[in-house]
Amino acid sequence: MKKFRTMICVLSACVIPLTGSLSGLPAIADQPAETETISAEAVDTIADVNAPDISARAAVLISADTGEVIFSRDSGDVLSMASTTKIMTVLLTLESAQKNDDLYEWFTVDSQAIRVEGSSMGLTEGDSVTKYALCCGMLLPSGNDAANAAAVRIAGNTGDFADMMNRRAEDIGMKSTHFVTPSGLEGNDGGAAHSSTAYDMALLAREALRNDTFREICSQQTIETEFGSPPYKRWLKNTNRLLSMYDGVYGVKTGFTDEAGRCLVSACERDGLDLICVTLGDPDDWNDHMALYDYGFRTAHRLTVTLPERYELPFAGGERDTITVSPAEDTLDLTVFSAAEGDLSFSAAAPPFVYAPVSEGEEIAWLRVYLRSEEIMRIPLLAAEDCGGQDI
Repeated sequence: MKKFRTMICVLSACVIPLTGSLSGLPAIADQPAETETISAEAVDTIADVNAPDISARAAVLISADTGEVIFSRDSGDVLSMASTTKIMTVLLTLESAQKNDDLYEWFTVDSQAIRVEGSSMGLTEGDSVTKYALCCGMLLPSGNDAANAAAVRIAGNTGDFADMMNRRAEDIGMKSTHFVTPSGLEGNDGGAAHSSTAYDMALLAREALRNDTFREICSQQTIETEFGSPPYKRWLKNTNRLLSMYDGVYGVKTGFTDEAGRCLVSACERDGLDLICVTLGDPDDWNDHMALYDYGFRTAHRLTVTLPERYELPFAGGERDTITVSPAEDTLDLTVFSAAEGDLSFSAAAPPFVYAPVSEGEEIAWLRVYLRSEEIMRIPLLAAEDCGGQDI
């Protein structure tokens, strides 16, 4: 059974509740789901006596599907997160490229932006580059030059880009995070330090991995890209050694500064289970992540959920008032810790009206999946039939 990729949609929507009749309901404003927040103290009671003893100052292991916490140690403590920051910078870079359709558009890097200390992808003054190459440069060799170049290209300067980072963090639900720099180098903004928590960084990784391009780049041990003056092809190497050390690891990002210590955000999929692990301030991060995954794969399990068969959504411009939509598959596989099928609920969301013509199989809405009232993913809903427009 095919595992669904989630949809990331931001548009004015109507929500059709699961219960009751679904035909001909009026469009209503899409409201954010009520979310259940878990305090750091409550989260830290989850780990049991069989959990591994690790070296990290803070750590968390979650389900990549549901966000359920499987293991936590001080995961709500506010700490420096070093270059794992670049997860957000890459996500915003990819989202800006999707909006402007310029992922592979060439431009000249800002000469001041690339003059930065620390790790580098090798940019020099006058280089031509694409946003895609910068994403590769951030996720693999952890280029601070790439992060600054992307920030200036998108927002005009690193300060305004940091504001974008903080707004996106708020959207994701990262309640204890404050971004100051796009690279992860230490900084202060009116006394507020560049900082996050292990739990917040797990939420960020879960969001970023929903982007197929992000996931494809961060999973590569090496990648060929092109930049320079004039551009030429070259290979970049990933700093994430865990990709080759543990079966199933497919990301995400390393980090290190003197203040933060070693930081690591990783993701691993095995036997239908999908987990995300974060450690901050961890001198033994490779071994700790492997131990936490061993524990997670023993503790988590796969839950197969039956999806609603069909919905009737308002339809305009055709010979009928509604259109039938359905998910592409009948069931959904989720990695869960304690959740049962009864903890899940669904609603269909779409623009206020779907307009003709529509072809069978076209994605025109999405299914919102909730775990205990918190939205955990969105699944495409497809038109069940062709619906043409009215003759004029």
